Amino acid sequence: MNTQLRPLAASPADTAPETRYAAVRALTAELCRGLSPEDMALQSMPDASPAKWHLAHTTWFFETFLLQAHVPGYELFDPAYAYLFNSYYESVGPRHPRPARGMISRPSVPEVRAYRAHVDGHMQRLLEARGTDPALAPLLELGLNHEQQHQELLLMDVKHLLSLNPLRPAWRALPRLPAARTGTLKYISRPAGQVSIGHGGQGFAFDNETPRHPELVPEHFLGERLVSNGEFREFMAQGGYREPSLWMSDGWALVQKQAWDRPLYWDEDMTTEFTLGGQREIVDAAPVSHISWYEADAFARWSGARLPTEAEWESFAATQPFMGNFLDGGLVQPAPARDSQVYGDLWEWTGSAYLPYPGYKPLSGALGEYNGKFMINQMVLKGGACVTPAEHLRASYRNFFYPQQRWQFGGFRLAKDA
Repeated sequence: MNTQLRPLAASPADTAPETRYAAVRALTAELCRGLSPEDMALQSMPDASPAKWHLAHTTWFFETFLLQAHVPGYELFDPAYAYLFNSYYESVGPRHPRPARGMISRPSVPEVRAYRAHVDGHMQRLLEARGTDPALAPLLELGLNHEQQHQELLLMDVKHLLSLNPLRPAWRALPRLPAARTGTLKYISRPAGQVSIGHGGQGFAFDNETPRHPELVPEHFLGERLVSNGEFREFMAQGGYREPSLWMSDGWALVQKQAWDRPLYWDEDMTTEFTLGGQREIVDAAPVSHISWYEADAFARWSGARLPTEAEWESFAATQPFMGNFLDGGLVQPAPARDSQVYGDLWEWTGSAYLPYPGYKPLSGALGEYNGKFMINQMVLKGGACVTPAEHLRASYRNFFYPQQRWQFGGFRLAKDA
């Protein structure tokens, strides 16, 4: 498993449909290179899924929403796969329970790969013949972006799985983080005013990014960079996990129940952390990662600050160059903090609940279940991470997780009222 990382291929959005499809699908397969069949079959917790399931589910998506719907006479590879690999599309049919995906020992990994090859062959023929068909193009784009989401999820889930192995195995041999120091956190002054957020109409966006709409933001200050490991270490040293006044009630209950006293993946002596490259020394200058919303919020209170709202974050990010540490670069871990960078490294928790924008309308049919029905009890994250394909991101992108979840590549920056 400890093989060298190959360059991760990107697929420019303006390439031929069949070429882009092949590139996205190949990258998913590349992320599984070096994983054993045993690695790919295990499920480490109910929120995670086996790598084998990710390979099959993304294939099921193309088979169901493109081939079955748009290729007359297409025969399913295996009708049973519709039950095994449907995720949450209730209107499509019944599905295997998510917490039990690790029990799907059959089909085997080779059989799942044969399924991918079968669907890829039919998809290539369809795209070569009708790749620019207006009836197909939006579905293809959604399917490719869906697969890119699962590329990130696959790495999140593999990291969590391997972290539970006493041998602490690496997914790949990864580059070492550069040595660096983090200076005092500086804040950028941001004016009050009306801003527009949401997708502006150019290029792909998920339905939850629409419609674009105005929001009022007060004068405020926004942290130039993400909070670092070293800064979070100080919060811990000063009793941050032991002071109930810093925590939301549900967060404090979790701290007590789960005995949280450090970020996920940090070892007990606070010197090393588990990464996709195995156990590594904690780099204090790197952004603190795998933090729940509750922990980010508690740190913000402790430091006399708060988390930025979605509108504050997005209106600033829209003015910044699109550059950062993404999956394409191959580092696959957050790098030492860089001032004035808002994309990459880690998804950033905001203080905004994941709710529909004014005038939001989900997609019609089964695909309307993609985002809208999850708009409750979750918080918005922005910016992308070191495991996110660069072409998948934009300022308007709305990621969302429950406030207690930590296995995603999540960090945070601070904001302050003026």
